[in-house]
Amino acid sequence: MTDVRELVTALPEDELREFVLAQRWYGSKSQEVAHVRAVDAFPLGPGQDDPLVAVAVVEVRFASGTHELYNVPLALRREGEGFATVDGWTASDALEDAELVRGLVGMIREQASVEHEGGSIEFCTLGELEEVGGGEVRPMGSEQSNTSVVVDEQLVFKLYRRLEAGVNPELELLRFLTERGFPAIASLEGWAANLGQPLDATLAILQHFVPVRQDGWVLALEDIAAGGGDFAERVRGLGEVTGALHSVLASEPSDPAFCPEEPSSEALALIVARIDEEIEQVFASLPDDPRLAPLEGRGDELRDRLREIGQSGPLGRLIRHHGDYHLGQVLWTESDDWVVLDFEGEPARPLRERRHKRSPLRDVAGMLRSFSYAASASSLERGVEPPVGWEGRVRSEFLSGYLDEVDPTIVPSGSALERRLRLFELEKALYELHYELGHRPDWVRVPVAGILQLLDEETP
Repeated sequence: MTDVRELVTALPEDELREFVLAQRWYGSKSQEVAHVRAVDAFPLGPGQDDPLVAVAVVEVRFASGTHELYNVPLALRREGEGFATVDGWTASDALEDAELVRGLVGMIREQASVEHEGGSIEFCTLGELEEVGGGEVRPMGSEQSNTSVVVDEQLVFKLYRRLEAGVNPELELLRFLTERGFPAIASLEGWAANLGQPLDATLAILQHFVPVRQDGWVLALEDIAAGGGDFAERVRGLGEVTGALHSVLASEPSDPAFCPEEPSSEALALIVARIDEEIEQVFASLPDDPRLAPLEGRGDELRDRLREIGQSGPLGRLIRHHGDYHLGQVLWTESDDWVVLDFEGEPARPLRERRHKRSPLRDVAGMLRSFSYAASASSLERGVEPPVGWEGRVRSEFLSGYLDEVDPTIVPSGSALERRLRLFELEKALYELHYELGHRPDWVRVPVAGILQLLDEETP
């Protein structure tokens, strides 16, 4: 019997490095890499078939001394193409093989348990999962941080590439929402998780496939290009969906993981202090780039603006929320409705932080920033100016729909609501600026425009 773990951990580092660093899901392209190696592997079979299938745990260690772990399911064959060879076996990404993907879905359906040295991989379902077949297995879109595969146009198998200890917040939130029948999601069907060494971690989820027309980002840009049409009306519905989502997430006072919490007396001051620190860090390290020139010398002015919008007042209640809410995370379906996806939270933040309860207005502010992003991106990247008042109309319709549906006990009202929204919009814009500087320098003009807009408008 072949020792699959021994084969995988013996994969040549140069070949493994070339493969991993070239993938869209590899998330630290700006860091200097010291080495890439498979540090563990979990065989998913008895070690006597061809292909052999295993979950490889790949460590990327950086010159700084930090490291990241990645989830790389592998197929090892005696013959065939792959990215690396070891002892006569060729290694390739198992998710590129339709039959192997079907096999992984089958293990979820069968609720399999696969023991390995130091622990086990558990495959689970939320309810009875019917067998599907007869259609194709295809990759979904141009996803970056993870890999999603559509199976028979009925299921989506989503593999989490970055491994971190703990339950992925998407699994928690989708399970909670599915069990309560919330309609505006792709319902959870099952999942796979590693228990034991080297860490307890969510590996993948299985969701119902929802046929869609476009995501919200594409719809917004198309609406701008067409001179403004029915997007504002659709966005009101998105606001209603968002309000209903937050209300459901705040509906279980007996569940410690989901019960709404009253913020501490110093919660708002801590948020302001954290944003103030982010302003200091951003302005202390701004590169010499003409696209950043409009911000030069305005750090103190931005701090003054922060104090204005961060003045004392109600914050609302703290709940579990989406955490990375923007137009690319919502889909307009073939049934003329909205579906919300990708409940993992901001990928640059640690998993444990993404599971914290926070103000639901962080989601609202994220979507408002996304409207601004679409307007700026249309102008700066496509040369198409938004229709006069487009962003204001879209913003107004979204907020109107949201406030009609959200549980009023979890958000402030009046001028306090406006100030809290501006506060979280500033937080989001600073995050965007940091992200774009590290990943898409050509896009830094967009968060710069958002920060300037917040600087120049009047305080609510």
